Amino acid sequence: MGSTLALLACAGVLVGCAAGVGISVPVFPGVSVGLGVGSGGNVNVGVGTGVGPVGVGVGVNQRGQVSAGAGVGVSTGVGDGGARVGAGVGTGTVIYDPEDKKPGKTDPR
Repeated sequence: MGSTLALLACAGVLVGCAAGVGISVPVFPGVSVGLGVGSGGNVNVGVGTGVGPVGVGVGVNQRGQVSAGAGVGVSTGVGDGGARVGAGVGTGTVIYDPEDKKPGKTDPR
């Protein structure tokens, strides 16, 4: 369940409050690498971890924006191969946007 929750956290990070789909691969106990596509077609990759129903993660999208966030969700096993399907909700925020560093853009501070 931890890897699926990590995926859900990544999904929360990667697509904010928008809908999306993704898949994750566990790399260490409790840590997964995920790939997702948000409702706007934005492709995202991230890493997440989960404990119980709560997960956190960090991801980067195709525009180079780095996001962090947290989510909560549930999952259930499907088939005999150990695959899981889940659903959850999450929230995230952009912590780095390369567009903010381009010449000609004003500093919002």
